[in-house]
Amino acid sequence: METIPILIADDHQLVIDGLKSMLASEPQYRIEAEANDGGQAWTTISAGPDRFRLLITDISMPLLSGVALCRKVKQCYPDIKVLILSMYNSVSVVKEAVAAEADGYILKNTGKTELLTALHRISDGGTYFTQDILSIIYGQYQKEKLQEEALAMLSQREREILSLIVREYTSEEIAAQLFISKKTVDNHRAHLLEKTNCKSTIGLVKFAIRNGIE
Repeated sequence: METIPILIADDHQLVIDGLKSMLASEPQYRIEAEANDGGQAWTTISAGPDRFRLLITDISMPLLSGVALCRKVKQCYPDIKVLILSMYNSVSVVKEAVAAEADGYILKNTGKTELLTALHRISDGGTYFTQDILSIIYGQYQKEKLQEEALAMLSQREREILSLIVREYTSEEIAAQLFISKKTVDNHRAHLLEKTNCKSTIGLVKFAIRNGIE
């Protein structure tokens, strides 16, 4: 059986020691090196990338975050697999990890069984995201899909009005700018709220910015 050399990067030595202990009885994995911050991890990898097949990294670390480290590794050494091990399951963090092309993401309260499952899947060329993270990814995908559908439903006039709303025009100012009545503007505002499923003007502004309407 081929032994897979691993680099563990975490700014808590207790976490590193715990991972080493869990993998000590697994002959297919070998802890080749460890690092206590992202900068040290990157230096170690770039000095000898052929030494490693897999990187297990925390998200939040000094000098270089786990996401930034993952991004650099994937850009320069795409054959190295990356498993994010984190205590964070927020949408923004997960999106950053996925955008950085992480091969997997599991939470730090994960047990040994799930860790080994993740390592096996990733080492075998697949990906692994813990169930909580999959729910976040799916939820975000559904949200973005609905936003795309809502954007496609907007008329050209509604886009114009939304653009002016983002620029903080009042209804009166929008009416004067577009040579329409304030009542017509208010009707368009109501339709915009309905089509985008937003609750307020702030929601409309956020929707517009997310979709490049400024």
